[in-house]
Amino acid sequence: MYTNASKTKIKYDRWVLVALLILPILFWYLAAPIVVVNFSHEGKEEYLYIWNTQHRIYKGEMPKGGGASVERGHIFPDKDFFMMFNWWPKKGLRWCIDITPKWGGTINIYLDEFGLIDTTKTAPDDIARLKQCQGEPYTFPL
Repeated sequence: MYTNASKTKIKYDRWVLVALLILPILFWYLAAPIVVVNFSHEGKEEYLYIWNTQHRIYKGEMPKGGGASVERGHIFPDKDFFMMFNWWPKKGLRWCIDITPKWGGTINIYLDEFGLIDTTKTAPDDIARLKQCQGEPYTFPL
């Protein structure tokens, strides 16, 4: 025989199970550092880019008129963790930055119409997390 008390316990158990399934996904979503590179809407050229997050490599293309490219870092990076972003117009100089992401935060990097880092829009705290890539022939565009 079922009573109201046992029905309530079953409903409660289901909610606990659902919460245990959703909480790790929510933690991963909220805690993973995010880096956003915003290409200028005044840009007159197409750009190609490569994200290299500890050998997880993504290639992309940004058409004229701007847009954004987003990459997530690791929740618990080790001492060898790195995140690099390379970008270049189809004809022109190549640039590369090494990014130290913020745990649980977002870094917004803004590029101007020439593909250089826009220091008026990019926050000083975010600029402090950027450096020139080691061993790359590219110039750091600040």
